Amino acid sequence: MSADQLAKRGARRMRVDSKPGFPCRVSLADADLGETVILLPFVHHEVASPYRAAGPIFVRENAAEADLSTSEIPELVSIRTLSVRAYDKNSMMIDCAVVAGSEIKPHIEKLFADPDIAYLHLHNAAAGCYSCKVERA
Repeated sequence: MSADQLAKRGARRMRVDSKPGFPCRVSLADADLGETVILLPFVHHEVASPYRAAGPIFVRENAAEADLSTSEIPELVSIRTLSVRAYDKNSMMIDCAVVAGSEIKPHIEKLFADPDIAYLHLHNAAAGCYSCKVERA
């Protein structure tokens, strides 16, 4: 899309000038210096609940979708401070915390010990960009 077409959708093309700094929502990897990304609004929690939400995400221009194994934590997550939001089967938030990425795996395990927690959303705590959804194995 041209810059005008992107702008009509509330998006813009950007050149990566720092790493880390442009976390791709599709590849779950930080874009490389000089790479092109699109910053766009994204509805990441499209639910019938007061917690329906949208926010900014980055997508690398030629991103390949991440294919993670069960329990794999991508580096993009492990190096950031995260806002962790836990939801029940009705998409209501029932727990939340700010967690260092280096501590995310045990925190996920602790949350999923609660059978009422259906899934988690991770956001980058500083900028607020949506990172990813965590589901039970």
